[in-house]
Amino acid sequence: MVAKFDIAELDRRMRGSLDQLKKELTGLRTGRASSHLLDPVQVSIYGARMPISQCATVSTPDAKTISVQVWDKSQVAAVEKGIREANLGLNPVIDGTLIRLPIPALNTERRAELAKLAHKYAEHGRVNVRNVRRDGMDSLKKAEKDGMSEDESRKTGIKVQELTDKLIKEIDLLLATKEAEIKQV
Repeated sequence: MVAKFDIAELDRRMRGSLDQLKKELTGLRTGRASSHLLDPVQVSIYGARMPISQCATVSTPDAKTISVQVWDKSQVAAVEKGIREANLGLNPVIDGTLIRLPIPALNTERRAELAKLAHKYAEHGRVNVRNVRRDGMDSLKKAEKDGMSEDESRKTGIKVQELTDKLIKEIDLLLATKEAEIKQV
């Protein structure tokens, strides 16, 4: 019996790493308002911790402001506390059930820190992709032992490497785009 090797599964796992990187990079503040900036914020409401999106509507009315419309007036203080505890460097301004978050301009030092963090996220993404590649190559060796032909194994190995290279390039492109965004004044 010839073992079946599934390159689509490797592709799915590698793309999962890429999607995770996209989420991490989206959360980096670039001096422009983004509703995704509040994605990591957890709020304690009714004795449970939940994402801010489950108790308020987050929007960006302009490039320098995020507005959070809290649904339950009694929870405004809890939402504000959650935003402050997230240590995002934002100062909430409360206006009834609306919380405004002015986005301060980034200084040079903070831009350098954010660029370093983006590099760290990208390297983590590359490592994840390479780990999936290594798992795939191990599975390929096992499949070859279980009856896959050497030629088929070599061809599939080349496809796995091409997929890895393609995704590493995508990661590098994402990083370059984010870096340009961070350094833009």
